[in-house]
Amino acid sequence: MKTSVSASQAMAATSVLGDLRDMVYEQFEYREVLRQMTLRDLTLRYKQTVMGFGWAVLMPLVNTAVFSVIFTRVAPLDVGMAYPLYAFCGLLAWNFFASALRFSVTSLTSNQILVSKIYFPREIFPIAAVLVALVDFAVAMVPLAALMAYYHVPVGASLVLLPVVIAIHVIFTAAIGLLLAMGNLFYRDVKYLFEVAITVWMFATSVLYPVERVGGRLGTLLGLNPMTAVIDAYRSVLLLGTWPSSALTSAAIVSIALLAMAWFAFHRAEFAFAEHL
Repeated sequence: MKTSVSASQAMAATSVLGDLRDMVYEQFEYREVLRQMTLRDLTLRYKQTVMGFGWAVLMPLVNTAVFSVIFTRVAPLDVGMAYPLYAFCGLLAWNFFASALRFSVTSLTSNQILVSKIYFPREIFPIAAVLVALVDFAVAMVPLAALMAYYHVPVGASLVLLPVVIAIHVIFTAAIGLLLAMGNLFYRDVKYLFEVAITVWMFATSVLYPVERVGGRLGTLLGLNPMTAVIDAYRSVLLLGTWPSSALTSAAIVSIALLAMAWFAFHRAEFAFAEHL
């Protein structure tokens, strides 16, 4: 009996791994479609705007100025470095995450004709939204470098881990984006709930203040947030010149596992997408 159960479990695991391999291969096969979708979305986002990519820089700068006044004049907060630098780094990483998800959540419903009439991997839509936000993120790194120079922050050897931190950030964002895009297709109120959830999530992450300052059970719960580990890792490798904490390893494991599960669920459900448009 145990042998037969083990054999069936092994077959199921092999089937899942085979499906994931096919999904990755299919995504590679349609890479040109992904590139074109990303370019299209990037063009549409800044079409007929005066500032263009300047919006990717302006918003975190404005928010940094507002919160710097609050946490340096109204309610002073010691974060171990210049607060504008601390806040801008956190807001920069968070804006990438929030912006990617904001466009991912409606990426399927806003492309109804393409989703229902033409076949290609539907996950291209939310992934393209993540890549567009990644371009904004890269542009906004320029003023961060300027702030680091202004505050005389030295560049350390830890900078070599920046691509690893970005990769984990992108993987986690893509996983959540796939789930949101799929959820909003079946239940249209997901996009409204998302706006509430993303605001609460920001204040549950070390974007504007260190969440380790929160004690008790709430502090322990906030410490499990993968985005806190990611944002703290950015500050470590960029601003502090130190290696990220072990929490980043846990965030990486969670991100990869979540992406695999989200991608698999998305792929299994896409045959029903046309019925819900």
